[in-house]
Amino acid sequence: MTYKRVLNIPELLKRKSFFLFGPRSTGKTTLVHQQLSNVMIYDLLRAKTYSRLLKNPELIEQEYIEGKTVVIDEIQKLPAILDEVHRLIEKRGITFLLTGSSSRKIKHGGANLLAGRAWSASLFALTYQEIDDFNLDRYLNYGGLPQVYTSEYPEEELISYVGTYLQEEIKAEAVTRNIQAFAEFLEIVALSNGCELNYQSFADDCQVSPNTIKNYLQILEDTLLGFPLRAYKKTKKRKAISRSKFYLFDIGVTNYLARRSRIKSRSKEYGDVFEHFIMLEVRAYLSYLRKRSPMYYWRSTSGTEVDLILDDQLAIEIKSTEFVQSRHLKGLRALKEEGLISRYMVVSHDERKRITDDGIEIMPWELFLRNLWEDKLL
Repeated sequence: MTYKRVLNIPELLKRKSFFLFGPRSTGKTTLVHQQLSNVMIYDLLRAKTYSRLLKNPELIEQEYIEGKTVVIDEIQKLPAILDEVHRLIEKRGITFLLTGSSSRKIKHGGANLLAGRAWSASLFALTYQEIDDFNLDRYLNYGGLPQVYTSEYPEEELISYVGTYLQEEIKAEAVTRNIQAFAEFLEIVALSNGCELNYQSFADDCQVSPNTIKNYLQILEDTLLGFPLRAYKKTKKRKAISRSKFYLFDIGVTNYLARRSRIKSRSKEYGDVFEHFIMLEVRAYLSYLRKRSPMYYWRSTSGTEVDLILDDQLAIEIKSTEFVQSRHLKGLRALKEEGLISRYMVVSHDERKRITDDGIEIMPWELFLRNLWEDKLL
């Protein structure tokens, strides 16, 4: 099964060379083959290609056919070749697409050489916009990795995916020697998905130091398997907490790591997973459409909270209820008193859109996502 991805690689390459980063199995290679035709591809997963370019990086120039885009797949396996890429962009004006599942080695291996000469884009798991006949129940249980979402045996695919990540990604990057501690950390992160970060608590659970936990979280960011959600701290009437939250990149992987059985509607787990789903959709939208609105959440020291704030434009509370009531609006109304945000909204399972007397929009989740992807919200 093929999907029409939102990310438009040809349009990006009209402007500049690009890094395309994304977790393993999100479909980077498939996307390249679907969207690009006039290209020369060097796949560094192929041992012969890797060996050739390792010994003779100048082969790229020698083999170059005028007018073609050069794609180097899995660039993190050979970051030293960026010197040659830099030279060819400057000397020959060649356009490059450099794909990878991790920015870690590139950051430490010389990506600064391309500063200003290659921009970055990200590819995520499948989104609502990219799946025909979208099945929310399936997505909330198995996530959006293409090979998982379409599989007859999604649980087996998730087992294989997580095993591959631990065995190949972490060991290959040589980022930690204590694989067992890191595996325990992954389970704790999954169980704490969307919660405020407490380094000491994580450290106690994993029997490592808080600094090690910070390093582990950075590994997840660098290998694109997680991202922080910063705290919104502009409120004056109510003091805000400053801890970040952390989300993993895919719902299915999170459920597997947290050892969750099937997610049932109206359960607390369902509410948590539904919130995760909306967060991932918004993050993908902002990235694919090259929006600069940062994502935040807000929580006062007294515990009043709003799930998501986009810059100073839109405050969103995410509820899995089928009928939003006044008690669900406590956080938004408290934030509204600050007068900082332009628009306030609840995304829910309500049947129809409505607006409260004080101007808070109640938005059914599918309508919200249609408006989001049609770029009607920001």
